[in-house]
Amino acid sequence: MGKITGFMEHERIEEGYKPVAERLKNYGEFVIGLTEEQAKTQASRCMDCGTPFCNSGCPVNNIIPDFNDLVYQGDWKNAIEVLHSTNNFPEFTGRICPAPCEAACVVNFNDDAVGIKSIEHAIIDRAWAEGWVTPRPAKVKTGKKVAVIGAGPAGLAAAQQLARVGHDVTLFEKNDRVGGLLRYGIPDFKMEKTHIDRRVKQLEAEGVTIRTSTLIGTWPKDSKVINWAKETISADQLKNDFDAVLMTGGSEQSRDLPVTGRDLGGIHFAMEFLPLQNKVNAGDKIKDQLRADGKHVIVIGGGDTGSDCVGTSTRHGAASVTQFEVMPEPPEKENKPMIWPYWPMKLRTSSSHEESAEKGLLHREFAVSTKAFIGEKGQVTGLKTVHVEFKDGKMVEVPGTEKEYKADLVLLAMGFVNPVASVLEAFGVDKDARGNVKASTDFIGGYATNVSKVFAAGDIRRGQSLVVWAIREGRQAARAVDEFLMGASDLPR
Repeated sequence: MGKITGFMEHERIEEGYKPVAERLKNYGEFVIGLTEEQAKTQASRCMDCGTPFCNSGCPVNNIIPDFNDLVYQGDWKNAIEVLHSTNNFPEFTGRICPAPCEAACVVNFNDDAVGIKSIEHAIIDRAWAEGWVTPRPAKVKTGKKVAVIGAGPAGLAAAQQLARVGHDVTLFEKNDRVGGLLRYGIPDFKMEKTHIDRRVKQLEAEGVTIRTSTLIGTWPKDSKVINWAKETISADQLKNDFDAVLMTGGSEQSRDLPVTGRDLGGIHFAMEFLPLQNKVNAGDKIKDQLRADGKHVIVIGGGDTGSDCVGTSTRHGAASVTQFEVMPEPPEKENKPMIWPYWPMKLRTSSSHEESAEKGLLHREFAVSTKAFIGEKGQVTGLKTVHVEFKDGKMVEVPGTEKEYKADLVLLAMGFVNPVASVLEAFGVDKDARGNVKASTDFIGGYATNVSKVFAAGDIRRGQSLVVWAIREGRQAARAVDEFLMGASDLPR
């Protein structure tokens, strides 16, 4: 490495944030990236560890020590080449990935991890600014046609990989814009959608045909998942028109909370709330947009989606925001000798939590279960809760801890259980016990379903997961499809 003693000489440098009062005025990104000198200093902390656990901690197996060293040496152009060799969209992961690579960093065992995510962020932003991110169309076409269903990160990565080896790729998306949850789940203040739009232009220049507002199969009438499709194509038509079909949709069915009062007005899934604000930010006119202005908001679910609801509600001007998590409050710091290099369970306070707390709006509760919703005239006015604890491996209520909370708006952000079943049924693919598409990741025949020439990757196959896992599966599935079509593949696995 360029600076063998760097990790002993320099402390971790965090990316900065704009002041809360400034960033709450809009929905723009507010992270202040590292300067060139800060990135170089941070990269110098990457130690000559011999076995870089960060590589395996990263789902796409980014070659982290190499691009860190290149940044330290000032060779930014080769740094983006190394980064792009494993990750099609580092501007996505550099903004919203929780960075399991940093949890696995060897320095993290007894010190603060190298800021790998911030370096990745700096590399890709520099690459776009310098014009180093350009289309790479195939020099030779194969004559094979591939349909990719779902234009989230898995579908985008797969489409790009397949197009670059010469296949004619058509990317189908039921929503009116490309991006999946990146577009309509992740708030703009975490990732502005211009980053997706730039990649869409790149994919189109590489020969990918993109068809939005197009649904494959039929849509269940009772589904609460938003469907903006204007055109419908049958699964049979797709199988007839293409040499291979790759399903890369999301795990969109939200986990419900079937307790007394669930049918009251004012109780919504997070994905009935978040997408509408992103559409408004994009310039769309939304009639009767679901908003939190002046309301006492309860967010049920302590993960990233719940945090996004907190941040959006704060920007709307909520009167208060209370967030419940059914699991016990985790420790502020993990026991590294017991956990490292695996992902630690510890208390995480997001920028949205910090914003809402600074405004005096936020109250977080752990080990809380909702027993019932209370309402008047068909509208929710509050809910009843009870504290819970684990006993003999079971979650039980703690006597005497019942409580009532005022609520004008309740947002259910408890994760996602499985993909919308209609597209799976349209193709007749087997499902696993969780309702996902059944397809293995074996080296031979990987990502193939039980239906001839139909493959599956991403959340539709593995269930709710991270954007970095979606990119990995999209890339690997592209290789599997290429092998199926051509008998062999030069694409990386």
